[in-house]
Amino acid sequence: MNASVPSLQASDFELFGLPEQFALDAAALDVQWKRLLRETHPDRFTTDAAASQRIAMQWAVRINEAYQRLKHPIRRAAYLCERRGAAIQAHSNTQMPMAFLMQQMAWREALDEAQHVDELERLLDEAQAARRQHLKDVARALDEQADQSASLQQAVVDVRALMFIERFSSEVSDRLAALED
Repeated sequence: MNASVPSLQASDFELFGLPEQFALDAAALDVQWKRLLRETHPDRFTTDAAASQRIAMQWAVRINEAYQRLKHPIRRAAYLCERRGAAIQAHSNTQMPMAFLMQQMAWREALDEAQHVDELERLLDEAQAARRQHLKDVARALDEQADQSASLQQAVVDVRALMFIERFSSEVSDRLAALED
């Protein structure tokens, strides 16, 4: 592969030549993604040996996986937490602050009781406002207080909250779509 492309084992940030932080220049990410794909795309190696073609395919997969992880804020936050030694453990660790658990219960109840589009839209707006706040909190914890263990643990909690909010928002959107049909 081209000398300007790091190794397959490089971090996603190294791969794209970006600083390892939550705040990300989306335009720079897109530019680097396109550049990397141009340099490593399997179509450029169709006349090469089978081994070169396999390596090109590995690169395409690696680049696209890294791009999707960095492009999506929740995935990027989870990746940063894990790189800094604090795994999200979304499936095995469901401990959350009591206030968030109470909010989840209230949202679930409101979703179960919602009969009209305006009720669902209000619920979706609430969830999206909570999402924006948790994303701000994650950015602060990962970028501004990155050296503090407590802030990293808070980022993990916020990422798990964001995962719930994303699933919940999807359910609300599905209900909205069903009511509007």
